[in-house]
Amino acid sequence: MKMIVISDTHMPNRGQEFPPVLIKELKSADLIIHAGDWNTIDVYEKLKGFGRVEGVYGNTDQQEILETFPKKMVLNAEGYSIGVVHGDGKGKTTEKRALEAFDERPDIIIFGHSHIPYARYSQGTLLFNPGSATDKRKQPYYSFGIIEIESEIKSQHIFYKSKSG
Repeated sequence: MKMIVISDTHMPNRGQEFPPVLIKELKSADLIIHAGDWNTIDVYEKLKGFGRVEGVYGNTDQQEILETFPKKMVLNAEGYSIGVVHGDGKGKTTEKRALEAFDERPDIIIFGHSHIPYARYSQGTLLFNPGSATDKRKQPYYSFGIIEIESEIKSQHIFYKSKSG
């Protein structure tokens, strides 16, 4: 199973279209996961054209997104549990808030909010932030993630300098 993981697209403010490198990967996705801050329902509508989309709302999303998606969720894929949460809040780090969002620890926790690509294990759980495909802020590159599940979990970030490249 191939999952494309994105967050913090902030569209249309930070881009009108998805970058070509992301579009290429979306075409081969079994599942697309968005970890919040879509901003408008149009992002969801565009993603649906590529396949199944799951996600959560973030702290900058419009009402229509809040009515369509939960604050957090747990998915099951190939026998693994995947928690998804945006990660916003007060105090603590984004990673700590993401970890504490789930009573039972899933195999993978996908989060966003910080726009900082992140992948590490904590007590057997993969913590994964894809960064942002359209709003890199102070990061040197735009990014999104690919998580593949077969007999094991494989994750990677895709980095690129230009949204048009």
